[in-house]
Amino acid sequence: MLAKVISAAVVGLEGELVEVEVDISPGLPSMTIVGLADTSIQEARERVRSAIRNAGYTFPAKRITVNMAPANLKKSGPVYDLPIAVGILLSSEQVTFDTSNALFVGELSLDGSLHHTQGVLSMVSLAREKGMSPMFVPAVNAKEAAMIQDVTVIPVESLTQLVAHMRGEISIPEYVLEENPFEAVGTGDGAIDMAHIKGQEHAKRALEVAAAGGHNMIMSGPPGSGKTLLARSLPSILPQITADEALEVTKIYSVSGLLPSDTPLITHRPFRSPHYTVSYAGLVGGGRSPKPGEISLSHYGVLFLDELPEFGHSILEVLRQPLEDRAVSITRAQGSISYPANFMLVGAMNPCPCGYYGDPVKQCTCSATEIARYQKRISGPLLDRIDVFIEVPRIEYEKLTDERLGESSASIRARIDDARSIQHQRFDGTRLTCNSDMTPVEIREFCWTDPAAQSLLQAAVQQLSLSARSFHRLLKLARTIADLDGTEGITSTHVAEALQYRPRNQA
Repeated sequence: MLAKVISAAVVGLEGELVEVEVDISPGLPSMTIVGLADTSIQEARERVRSAIRNAGYTFPAKRITVNMAPANLKKSGPVYDLPIAVGILLSSEQVTFDTSNALFVGELSLDGSLHHTQGVLSMVSLAREKGMSPMFVPAVNAKEAAMIQDVTVIPVESLTQLVAHMRGEISIPEYVLEENPFEAVGTGDGAIDMAHIKGQEHAKRALEVAAAGGHNMIMSGPPGSGKTLLARSLPSILPQITADEALEVTKIYSVSGLLPSDTPLITHRPFRSPHYTVSYAGLVGGGRSPKPGEISLSHYGVLFLDELPEFGHSILEVLRQPLEDRAVSITRAQGSISYPANFMLVGAMNPCPCGYYGDPVKQCTCSATEIARYQKRISGPLLDRIDVFIEVPRIEYEKLTDERLGESSASIRARIDDARSIQHQRFDGTRLTCNSDMTPVEIREFCWTDPAAQSLLQAAVQQLSLSARSFHRLLKLARTIADLDGTEGITSTHVAEALQYRPRNQA
């Protein structure tokens, strides 16, 4: 008897239907799995055999053929254990059940219980898109799966429980969320409050401008001046994450296997800080079974690269395309997949190898050649994609010991929210979300300047030899500063502040 069970694969961040066909025929006992399955699926033969036997059912001593269609789609992971086991039980007529519109996913243990499965959110989204229901998922994934509405989610503890449900002996109730996790969307993750950072008012203002317009920035200064602390406080002033953004970020973490079983939804903007020894695949994504990298894990959040010049040249250069396209593409012989990568890049670096070049207290021990070589580790094309450059000087003793608190993150975020609200109204009906996303078309339409600002811009272009990209980024930065002031046009004051955030030794 031929049995067909529907399951799902995850390609990039999207789900794809997989039809698991099981045929049992007379012959020597064997089990063959075809359909471009990887090693983890081939190993399912032993897991499924033990799970069926230990659950109290008969594993047929016949020739079993399992086909996974479409054959040109590479399948990976143990997510197909449950549909294969169900197919065998249906084909051997140990159970009868209408599987035409149901979807099964789950990894089996040897005793028949189900383990946590990665990428369930993408699979449930696919089920809703295709109009399939119910969806049988491991019980530990039920909370995550229930995030998607209009799909009946059936939480399965074990193969024994599922078979009893299919036979009508018991009824597994649909999983319903007891509380709405979207109510917590937008809450912070315990980021450092700006009020507790001593001094560095100029750097705080730069962070506020960068957060208001989604601009990338680099901080330079001696060791211990507070660059890392400032970067880690950035999530506390970013606009609160929306429900749609939270769902998209959660999908990325689910596919990556980084979503805790007790956390169905990411409710705050991500903050990722990989070490400078990170590999290409770790930063961009990829691997034998492609997974999102740190770039995509920072989606709608912050990617913080501490000790920026210590990252490999090839590692830094791959950032150029995602910074422009807001997406990263990974091409393999089997095909190409794309992951979203709409993030703020924040880098921190020392001005020289020893870290004290230009420091008024401690003398630098580096030669001019070493300093130039160190600073040139970051290429011009990458620097040209950074909007804000800020120097973070040594903090004076008086400011360190001052008991007064600075302006709170909540107060700063209120101004940023107002600026973002202006941008949302400006870009309503477009794919743009903030000023940093503007192309030359939008810059021409929205970045109009008064005569004094035009004169200042002309002088800046001539004296600093700004490239076309740098000129446009300067205008976008000035537009953000004007939004923070609540003014419709860009004045010379806004352009002057934007010019302060240009690198001192770069055009």
